[in-house]
Amino acid sequence: MKICFVTGGTGGHIYPALALADKVKQLYPDTQILFIGNNDRMEADLIPSYGYDFKSLHTSGLVGSIFSKLRAISQLFFAYRKSKMYLKEFKPDIVIGFGGYVSAPVILAGRSMHIKTMIHEQNSIVGKANQLVMNKVDKIITCYTKCEEVFPGDKTILLGNPRATIAKEAAFDEMYFKSLGLSLDKKTILIMMGSLGSSSVNALMKDSLTDMPKDLQFLYVCGKNNSDDLHLFDSQENVFVVPYVDTLKIYAHIDGMICRAGATTIAELTGLGIPSIMIPSPYVANNHQYYNAKVLVDQKAAFMIEEKDLNATNLKKAIKELFMNEEMMKQVHQNALRLGKPDAAYDIIDEMVKLIKE
Repeated sequence: MKICFVTGGTGGHIYPALALADKVKQLYPDTQILFIGNNDRMEADLIPSYGYDFKSLHTSGLVGSIFSKLRAISQLFFAYRKSKMYLKEFKPDIVIGFGGYVSAPVILAGRSMHIKTMIHEQNSIVGKANQLVMNKVDKIITCYTKCEEVFPGDKTILLGNPRATIAKEAAFDEMYFKSLGLSLDKKTILIMMGSLGSSSVNALMKDSLTDMPKDLQFLYVCGKNNSDDLHLFDSQENVFVVPYVDTLKIYAHIDGMICRAGATTIAELTGLGIPSIMIPSPYVANNHQYYNAKVLVDQKAAFMIEEKDLNATNLKKAIKELFMNEEMMKQVHQNALRLGKPDAAYDIIDEMVKLIKE
């Protein structure tokens, strides 16, 4: 097989695409894979570091002034022409888009060349790029039933996020876990506000974690941009602070999470059934993290505190109600598991192979 993945802009689009590509190579080692993304976003460095061939385009969102929108439309037109050149050279059996504006011109180019096309929507609120191409593609993969309100029902299927499969199958690294200062004998709560962290959350976290039971330990990922907070908890022996953590190496021993509500995070924690207190970022497109989290909250599969309501008192109360109540932990764990899609990668690959053979 030859597969062209197109994705870009944020980790929420990129990491699921990489997860699916890795699983394809594991199941079908002879598969040839090409990634297409933006030349000035994180995918330009990240995807080649995974060993995949990468071709670049230059696109931007249809936002801002009229001039900015006209420039973006012009960029999409040129990206479409360049995409056809890339696809003509690579000759893929299928083009799979994982979102970001860069995916639209490639999907449309593939469609015009009679190549099979598929898109994956990670969030509960459909992104603009996927809305743009949804009537042109052959198959649409979703993670939330809410997307059915927007996507055409006859070609939409709920299969989940490939990152759930990667998280479910990840091996626990005991040495790495212990190197973080953590004990295997204590209940472990992971606090993580995205790779860059959140200075607003960091500021109130110190008061929130005071006077916690000694059998409860916290791994607090303050974020790469917040190194000043590494010593925030020097006086609290049950809080361990790091700028970054490889979650896949420790998920198997994480009992609970305090986190944002990004698509990848939710896929992973529901795939594993990890109880969580979600603090959706209000700074994302269409406030989609709030709607992602609300799906879990409505099913009693997570707690949520909106950032506008966030303070040390509310957070400490939520920590006690969830992580210090074994019956509540068990209930939320089971509900999260019920929403999880740990076989997502395999199911998507089966659908992809079926589509290629049609």
